[in-house]
Amino acid sequence: MFKGSIVAIVTPFKNGQVDENAYRKLIEFQIENGTSAIVPCGTTGESATLDVNEHARVIDIAVAAVNKRVPVIAGTGGNSTREAIELSKHAKEVGADATLQVTPYYNKPTQEGLFRHYEAILKEVPLPQVLYNVPGRTSVNLLPETVARLAKFPEIVAIKEASGDVGQMAEVIRMAGENITLLSGDDNLTLPVLAIGGKGVVSVVANIVPAHTANLVKAWAEGNVAEAKTLFYKLLPLCKAMFFETNPIPVKTSAALMGLIGDEMRLPMCPMDPSNLEKLKTVLTDYGLI
Repeated sequence: MFKGSIVAIVTPFKNGQVDENAYRKLIEFQIENGTSAIVPCGTTGESATLDVNEHARVIDIAVAAVNKRVPVIAGTGGNSTREAIELSKHAKEVGADATLQVTPYYNKPTQEGLFRHYEAILKEVPLPQVLYNVPGRTSVNLLPETVARLAKFPEIVAIKEASGDVGQMAEVIRMAGENITLLSGDDNLTLPVLAIGGKGVVSVVANIVPAHTANLVKAWAEGNVAEAKTLFYKLLPLCKAMFFETNPIPVKTSAALMGLIGDEMRLPMCPMDPSNLEKLKTVLTDYGLI
């Protein structure tokens, strides 16, 4: 159902509030440059610092601005199953095409707890779900065996895999590949994930180079392996630069330097260290972005 270059879009701020006009312009920039789907309110969208009303509003804006031109996969996950259900209900009501459901963080549920969490959401909100495994942030790893159990539900259509473990991702394909789509959750693993049977990437770097990321996935899908490799290795230094500091600090800084948004984040996210900022500027300059 979902494939290609899917952007985990940043949330621009201005004077402490969501910059709605800049957000709409970002969405147009993405669609004009071949992005396959939009993910509002993911990790890169600073969902953890949005209050409930802001979270709902950002989803509202994304759905309205996209206007069915590409799918909107609304980030509605959390470490409270009840809250995830309520946010998912809102996303469904306003017309989102699917939800992105991060594994509950901090409270470290067991694999059975994870299964029951996702099952409860899909029973309450019958909308396509993209699982999101990012153990480096959540301290819990959604194992392939649990993914395979969940993939038997028709609502579970894909997984954004950001464990960094390609072997684990291959196990997901082996155990559940007929029932679920594997999407890379790391830009620097896009090509390896495509090579094992993945269908795309939920991308950070696509915020600033959407056409490049889209062309990479498209080249692979069309069987142009050599072109896909060339594009991947050209993009790799930029992908790595997006993690000079905690995401989304570098990508928002990059977008600001390119004039796409203002240079504003919410605490505990803060401006880049000057030395890292200079390194980032060098990479962006080398890539012709500033």
